[in-house]
Amino acid sequence: MSNVRADRTIEHDWSPRKIPEGIVWGEGFYCESAQCFLHFKGTRSPAVEIGKHVSVYAACQFAVAKDAHVRIGDFTLLVGALITAETSVEIGSHCLISWGVGIADSDFHPVSAAARRVDAEALAPYYEGKPERPLEAVRSRPVRIGNNVWIGMNAIVLKGVTIGDDCVIAAGAVVTKDVPPGTIVAGNPARFAKRVPE
Repeated sequence: MSNVRADRTIEHDWSPRKIPEGIVWGEGFYCESAQCFLHFKGTRSPAVEIGKHVSVYAACQFAVAKDAHVRIGDFTLLVGALITAETSVEIGSHCLISWGVGIADSDFHPVSAAARRVDAEALAPYYEGKPERPLEAVRSRPVRIGNNVWIGMNAIVLKGVTIGDDCVIAAGAVVTKDVPPGTIVAGNPARFAKRVPE
C-alpha cells in the first residue's frame, strides 16, 4: 500500500508532477508531494532506492545529480530535509531526519577564488559568454548514515561523513567528521556531548 498511484502521481498532491523514473520504493511508502523531486536529475537505474514504510513529507528536496545514488532504509522519516547527492548518500533504517536538515556529499563549487568566479559565470542561465564549469576542482565524498539515527532541526551533514548506528545529531550541529555509534554530538563543528542512553 502507498499513496503513490500507478502513474507515479500522488493522491491529494497540490503538484501535478509525477515521481520521476529512476526512483524505486518499497511497500508502505508515503510521499506528501512529487514536488520533493523537483531537482532530481538522476539517470542511474535506480538512482534513488527508498525502503519499506519510508515517509517523505513536504518541503523535503532530493537534489540528485546525473550519476548519483541515494539509498534510504526501511521506516525512515524525512520532514523538510534537503539531500544533495553528487555521488552517494546512504541513510539507514529507522532514522528520523528533521526540518531544515542538509545532507551533502559534495562542495558543489570549487574552493579557490578564481575557480569560483568561473563557476558563477558558468551557472548564469542567460550569460552569452558562459564558460564550462571547473568541475575538476569540486570535491565529493560519500555520506553514510547508519540505522536508528536522529538528526535534529537545521543540522548539516557534510561530505565524507559516516554517522554510526543509534546516534543523535543535535539541532543546528554541523557534522564534518565521522560520528561513532551510540554518540550524541552538538555544536559547530559538531563535538561529542555524551553517549546515547541504553
